[in-house]
Amino acid sequence: MIALLRRLFARGEPALSEASARDAAAIAKLHAASFRRGWSDGEFERLLLEQNTLAHRAMVGGSLAGFILSRLIAGEAEILSVAVASARRGRGLARRLLDLHLRRLAGLGVRAVFLEVDEDNQPARRLYRRAGFREVGRRAGYYPQSGGKAAAALVLRRDLV
Repeated sequence: MIALLRRLFARGEPALSEASARDAAAIAKLHAASFRRGWSDGEFERLLLEQNTLAHRAMVGGSLAGFILSRLIAGEAEILSVAVASARRGRGLARRLLDLHLRRLAGLGVRAVFLEVDEDNQPARRLYRRAGFREVGRRAGYYPQSGGKAAAALVLRRDLV
């Protein structure tokens, strides 16, 4: 019965809102499940307490389904991390989070947004390309891969003005 209720509620539409330090543990857990090197609860808590950090979350019921996190400085922002729970991928949630986040950044006066993405992460590259980001740099050997090889980080930019 409980499993059935969980499945029913998991189908609900994610609610998007600003994230806070109270979300640090859930964000750290999702980040660890999404990336080779997850950041700790404490790292996220410190980031979320900083004045120059902006984060949004997607909640389904009481569960975190996704988040996006940026740091702002001097009219620019860097997207530090974006993650969506594996059960929620492929449904446009990352796009909704990114759109909300970019609108809020623009409202705060941010003129340009930067990010780094693994050259092998095709879903993320497609998301950013469709959102208007363009490649402005490349860092060879940035992301460690299994087998000792490292993938390049693509540096992307989108102007908001």
